[in-house]
Amino acid sequence: MIKLIAVDMDSTFLRDDMSYDESKFAALQKQFKQRKIRFVVASGNQYFQLKSFFKTYPDTIYVAENGAYIRDQQNIYALHSFSPTIVTHILNDLALVANLKIIVCGQKSAYILASEDPAYITKMRQFYYHLDLVDDFSKIDDHIVKFAIGCPPEKTDAIVKQLQTLLTGLAEPTSSGHGDIDLIQPGMNKAAGLKELGSILGIDLSEMCAFGDGGNDLEMIREVGLGVAMQNAQLAVKAVSDDQTLDNQKQGVLVFLDQLLKSQN
Repeated sequence: MIKLIAVDMDSTFLRDDMSYDESKFAALQKQFKQRKIRFVVASGNQYFQLKSFFKTYPDTIYVAENGAYIRDQQNIYALHSFSPTIVTHILNDLALVANLKIIVCGQKSAYILASEDPAYITKMRQFYYHLDLVDDFSKIDDHIVKFAIGCPPEKTDAIVKQLQTLLTGLAEPTSSGHGDIDLIQPGMNKAAGLKELGSILGIDLSEMCAFGDGGNDLEMIREVGLGVAMQNAQLAVKAVSDDQTLDNQKQGVLVFLDQLLKSQN
């Protein structure tokens, strides 16, 4: 019996225009409450951005920043951050790689250099609702949970491999492709976050259902009891999934959940 449902957001729960079928979700939410199923957002994105999609659902739990920051509107369940020494080491190493755009992600805000391309900063504000401009990353006073890297899309795979070597033991690069790379803490991923949350809620990974499409969803899809890949998912995600559903544009998550709950009546 499924006791917790976890959804990735971009290209999974959300359509490409960052919307979702709110009426269908509202109907499912009523069933979740009746059956005491917890709804969890598991994303690499910032908590402040994620909660904007669920303002009328205060019970939603967010496994944000790829599992590093877990909370709901009232309670912080877990916060895992890089040590200041490692933050400095990572930033020094990233300076050795050409053509990178860097966002340093903290508990209180995300940070980008004021000298960065204004168009890129504007674009990133769609994903980082708290995004502060700084002249120097070394001046940040925050718990750093993740680094978000932008790079030329055609070089994504090569840069991931370069960062794997450069940052061994310091951070793990993960990517959904298309010029976006996250540097996460070693051993920190969505599956680890869900396991930690499950230990607090008394729910085992085997009692969870998760939906995803990209590289940072791999562990989660593989380790939960029912891992569901989107039709638009990367082949590696489909390969470890237990089932598949329609693409995000056709609201595959909501369609699958509706069928799943009906089958359990």
